[in-house]
Amino acid sequence: MSLEAVKQYFKEQDMESRVMEFQQSSATVEEAAAAIGCEPRQIAKTLSFYVDDAPILIVLARDTKIDNKKYKAKFQQKAKMIPRAQVETATGHQPGGVCPFATGQRVTVYLDVSLKRMERVFPAAGSGQSAVDLTVEELERYSGFMEWIDVGKVQ
Repeated sequence: MSLEAVKQYFKEQDMESRVMEFQQSSATVEEAAAAIGCEPRQIAKTLSFYVDDAPILIVLARDTKIDNKKYKAKFQQKAKMIPRAQVETATGHQPGGVCPFATGQRVTVYLDVSLKRMERVFPAAGSGQSAVDLTVEELERYSGFMEWIDVGKVQ
């Protein structure tokens, strides 16, 4: 269902041609890069956390992981990922397809500065067999993000 919501969202933006669906899985970074035919570093991964019991999404470059010290400085608490069994209820998207589009109204989206190194990025599109082809500026526009943050560190 969440893939359909993302497709509808991008149709309303006249960007439906940017949503890609694949026969094979694109749920992991490696699978997504192979399915798209891009460099793995261009995959924009979306991680889900609870902050004060409210769901948030942080979109990072593939080669970046959460820096716990930076995260705690930003959110004044330890990073607490949403348990896999709760991801779809909390974000509107199933694990492997979590993305910053067509989320629930309670979900706050943040973009990590690690993405600013890229021209084009490919976040998931609501399923483990989809992606969206966007420039970083388009990601800003269509994600409804709250702000750019610096909570990642390059691996």
